[in-house]
Amino acid sequence: MDRSASAKVTAFLDRNNLALNLWAVFAAFTAYFCMYAFRKPFAAGTFEGQVDMGGGFQVDYKIVLIIAQVFGYTLSKFAGIKVISEMKPHQRAWALLGMIGVAEGALVLFALTPAPYNAFWLFVNGTPLGMIWGLVFGYLEGRRTTEALGAGLSASYILASGWVKSLGKWLLLQGVSEFWMPALAGAVFFLPLLLSVWMLKVLPPPSAEDVAARTKREPMDGAARSRFFWHFAPGLIALTSLHILMTAYRDFRDNFAAEIWNALGYGDAPAILGMAEIPVALGVLAALGLLFLIKDNRMGLLGVQVVQLFGCALVFSTTFAYRQGVLDPAWWMILVGVGLYLTYVPFGSALFDRLIAASGVVANAGFMIYVTDAFGYLGSVFLLLYKNFGQKNLSWLEFFVDFSYAASGLGMILGLSSLLYFWWRTQDHIIAAKAA
Repeated sequence: MDRSASAKVTAFLDRNNLALNLWAVFAAFTAYFCMYAFRKPFAAGTFEGQVDMGGGFQVDYKIVLIIAQVFGYTLSKFAGIKVISEMKPHQRAWALLGMIGVAEGALVLFALTPAPYNAFWLFVNGTPLGMIWGLVFGYLEGRRTTEALGAGLSASYILASGWVKSLGKWLLLQGVSEFWMPALAGAVFFLPLLLSVWMLKVLPPPSAEDVAARTKREPMDGAARSRFFWHFAPGLIALTSLHILMTAYRDFRDNFAAEIWNALGYGDAPAILGMAEIPVALGVLAALGLLFLIKDNRMGLLGVQVVQLFGCALVFSTTFAYRQGVLDPAWWMILVGVGLYLTYVPFGSALFDRLIAASGVVANAGFMIYVTDAFGYLGSVFLLLYKNFGQKNLSWLEFFVDFSYAASGLGMILGLSSLLYFWWRTQDHIIAAKAA
């Protein structure tokens, strides 16, 4: 579409707040949903066999593939601490398309390279994809409706992960090989991706009213990032620790969903991988989307953290009910998904947006989103290694149940600690504002 037409769309959206919000949430949801088609379908394959790592160490081939991709994704998150926090708005669209193009090329090379050496190409695949969230969320942050928009964006990966794995499993049932399936699944989503990126590109920036309500958002250089972190260090360390737990828990549930559902007796129903995530997404979308109704930013930050605590409690209580035989296995998987994502999703959307607004600091949410994500995915790698070498005799299901207790129990302690810290720390901003 030519520039004049794009400019007309931008001007229309700038004048119509409802249209702007609907356009923004649809574009962001679609863009990130499409990204998942380049990342997650391979997890639908079994990739059976062992890889000799030398010295008598044997690692499941699928774990090697997952670690390779997650390690690339983790490096991307660490790079994103600088790249995303310094990214200029006009650079986002081309960066987004270029990174996904690299990821698809890596999937083609994954299919062409003999196993297990093709694991290298999943590492390459994961390396650019870790920055896509920050690029997409950059179009949404700093608005009065950021919680609602962020909840809609977050619903994309809750739904997409299951549905693209369902697509992957369907392709396998049609006779596509495990090695070509990921590249083919990604290719299916390339045209919708182009449309969604254009839709993001024509979004107008936050209005003057948005800036007044949520603080101005600016790129952050190294000095600004350092000042922000050390200003809130105790609370940010607690939040980062919580995110490490939730990322490892979420990634395990995501990567081994097929194996867990098989153990629960749903191996012959590939659609369950996607269908079970619909109530999860709806529950999380409703709970987090309503947070934008809280106008006071300090109370909004408190509300976000209360929701996170509730999420941890839901995982713990429903796992206990499942182990006692009073909760159906399918409902257990759905409810732990709701609890998990109530805790996990705010890190990439509402949490740091509200913290910046409540503290009055001129910054951007991308910085801390990428700090917590980087260490979170590093924790996911360590969890996989621990499962393979430390708990090899436990089934995927047994390990998931045990980790549900550990992650939610410790998560409640860390979540409450950060809530109390930031409630006290943001009082400084209230006092300063009254003095001014």
